[in-house]
Amino acid sequence: MLKLFVRSTIMTLVLAVILCGAYPLLVTGVGRLLFPNASTGSLVKAEDGRIVGSSLIGQPFAKPEYFHPRPSAAGSGYDGASSSGTNLGPTSQKLADQVKAAVEAVLKENPTLKKGAIPPDMVTSSASGLDPHISPENALAQADRVATARGVSADQVRDLIKERVEGPQWRLFGEPAVNVLLLNLDLDRKLAKAK
Repeated sequence: MLKLFVRSTIMTLVLAVILCGAYPLLVTGVGRLLFPNASTGSLVKAEDGRIVGSSLIGQPFAKPEYFHPRPSAAGSGYDGASSSGTNLGPTSQKLADQVKAAVEAVLKENPTLKKGAIPPDMVTSSASGLDPHISPENALAQADRVATARGVSADQVRDLIKERVEGPQWRLFGEPAVNVLLLNLDLDRKLAKAK
């Protein structure tokens, strides 16, 4: 009986060292080596060196001089601890009411936008509620508002959007997208709001 206890204790300790120590260190090391930015959270710094967010997680922007992300169903908005979609189906009256309210808000914020020209991601949340990207069409739909609020031409804003469009991952997966945080940082760097 004592022999069995000693063997099981030794085996537990060996597995604990391997699975709780060596394996996590190995995986972390490989991650840091192959994906140095992503493995540390893809943190984004402002001009002054402050960390202002992550390029992997959306955050709210409400001022008219900034591009707004798509709506978030995560907690009170972009709450990483409450990541979730609405889970409302296409026949849900609650979803229809939310989209209708979002359309009205978008049209009020963007008076040059026509009702039929609203991109779907402007009025619907993503599955995680934390999506940092919007479609290029969504960004272009907001260009006039941003340009007016900053006192610059809409063409300058559209040029920034074009520079920020990311293609599908590995040219295979997904659709072209624009990272809202990075685009807003570009605005502050290149098109500072007129005083």
